[in-house]
Amino acid sequence: MSWTDERVELLKKLWTDGLSASQIAGELGGVTRNAVIGKVHRLGLSGRAKSPSSSAPRVRKPRSHMLRVTRPSTRGNTALALAYEIEAEPEMEMVENIIPMGQRRTLLELNEDTCHWPIGDPANPEFFFCGGKTATGLPYCGYHCRVAYQPASERRRDRRPPPFRQG
Repeated sequence: MSWTDERVELLKKLWTDGLSASQIAGELGGVTRNAVIGKVHRLGLSGRAKSPSSSAPRVRKPRSHMLRVTRPSTRGNTALALAYEIEAEPEMEMVENIIPMGQRRTLLELNEDTCHWPIGDPANPEFFFCGGKTATGLPYCGYHCRVAYQPASERRRDRRPPPFRQG
């Protein structure tokens, strides 16, 4: 892909129309968001004023999926630690987690089938554990798995094994 005069003009028009770099990349085709940003920078195009809708505080949309553990695998340099691949299931919407009184557990009431997520301050007499049904092989319910197990960032380092050295 090369930046022809026509593509540069279209880039300028879409930029002044307020499209994002990702949207412009989609319109142009064959170019990445980062390439668009680089070209905008090299052309010296001005930054755009934020629209009233973008300056308003952002409201996070609840995730509409449930988690399911598919299989354990090893991660990083910690060969004995297990990382779980978690798959999304679109059936259940994630809403604020309010734990019913009958589901709440004390430390002595926990077992392998109840969620071990602590709620509150352990020094407070109202402290309890979630007690919901756990995801298979994990200590937490689906809601608390989404909180506890965040996806790891992709590593950009070279993944080739180090060269063998004789000492």
